[in-house]
Amino acid sequence: MEGEQMNAAVSACAPSSTSWDSIDWIAVQRHVRGLQARIVKAVQDGRHNKAKALQWLLTHSFSGKALAV
Repeated sequence: MEGEQMNAAVSACAPSSTSWDSIDWIAVQRHVRGLQARIVKAVQDGRHNKAKALQWLLTHSFSGKALAV
């Protein structure tokens, strides 16, 4: 799991050449919605550790951060 967290943390940063207007907002929303749906399904299935891992991924992903702003 530590490797997953490291990869997510590295990919959470936008490249320096990324501008606010060049973000593909449709893809960002799709990615966040997908993670949210996976979290809901994991909770419904009683897989709380999986839900926690997905929540971490959502809060540390570039898409999650960009959409939150």
